[in-house]
Amino acid sequence: MTGVAALALLAAQADGAVPSVAPDPVIVVVPAESADAPPPATTIPVASPDQPQTAIPAAEVPAAEAQQAQPDPSAVEGDAIVVTAKPKHDPLMGANAASFNLTQDIDRALVAPIAMAYKKALPKPARVGLGNFIRNISAPIVFINDLLQLKPGRAFKTLARFTINTTIGIGGLIDVAKDKPFNLPYRHNGFANTLGYYGVGPGPYLYIPFIGPTTLRDIVGGAVDGVVMPYGIGAPFNKAYYTIPNGAVRSLNRRVEFDCQLQIIRESGDPYAAERAYYLKKRQAEIDELHGRGTGPEPAAQCEEELTGKAKQAVSGSDQPAAEPATAPIAAPTPASPPVPEAVPAPAQEPAAAPAPSN
Repeated sequence: MTGVAALALLAAQADGAVPSVAPDPVIVVVPAESADAPPPATTIPVASPDQPQTAIPAAEVPAAEAQQAQPDPSAVEGDAIVVTAKPKHDPLMGANAASFNLTQDIDRALVAPIAMAYKKALPKPARVGLGNFIRNISAPIVFINDLLQLKPGRAFKTLARFTINTTIGIGGLIDVAKDKPFNLPYRHNGFANTLGYYGVGPGPYLYIPFIGPTTLRDIVGGAVDGVVMPYGIGAPFNKAYYTIPNGAVRSLNRRVEFDCQLQIIRESGDPYAAERAYYLKKRQAEIDELHGRGTGPEPAAQCEEELTGKAKQAVSGSDQPAAEPATAPIAAPTPASPPVPEAVPAPAQEPAAAPAPSN
């Protein structure tokens, strides 16, 4: 069981219900140099961690917002007082970040090598087939939540997709339903999405070892989904001979699929913050899609394109195209040519004497 748990370390990062950003500086107060100097700039947090912070004069900071952040006596540099605060959606940021770092270390040492060996040993068609089979088995959970969200049309499509893939698709190994003439792509759904659909907020963000990024709402929703098959249907979904191989293959497939996004996260300035932002953004995109807003999370192919673009930029030697100059370049002064000496007029020559007349 320990080996299976280790394989599942980062599985939830790609599946869960989305989107991370370092502790934001809340207030930085720098005293004015003189009485005539303008009021110091004070940085206050913005509503979203993804948005840039805005510097405004200290005199304009609302009193309510100024009271929310209390100075930390240990964060004093000279005459400047630096105050930091945890994002509201990540109250356990210290513990979460420690868990994230531990998980990354275990992934590099154990999970990633196993997942990459699995990817190399098993051809892609076989891995895709296993993934299709596992996803097809979870169709009853998707169907139930389609009904709970009062979407009978979507529930009918889920049922039709399950029937087509189970029969024509050889038990779900081949995703026949996604292509023409059926055009029934897979749509993830679960009880956490149902809670979000009816307005239940995600709650605090959590990063749990052997589970990965999640929220309080997603933990509750995942627990409900987890009892549907074992208790609603029974064998073999409640037997170890099914649950252990299923969990191992599911974890390996997710780790392989998430490898691209994980590389981008690790290359960012703050991997923990990037992971959190990605997870929360992805989850919100799934909820928005249920309300008809947007098309859901970005496909994996988009990540591959982004990673390929970064690789090409790295090879070319520049991460970003050179910016256009704000003003027209000033031409360097042309060195002055040496002065041309003035022409000295040639002395006038006396006319030649006329030849003497001959006798």
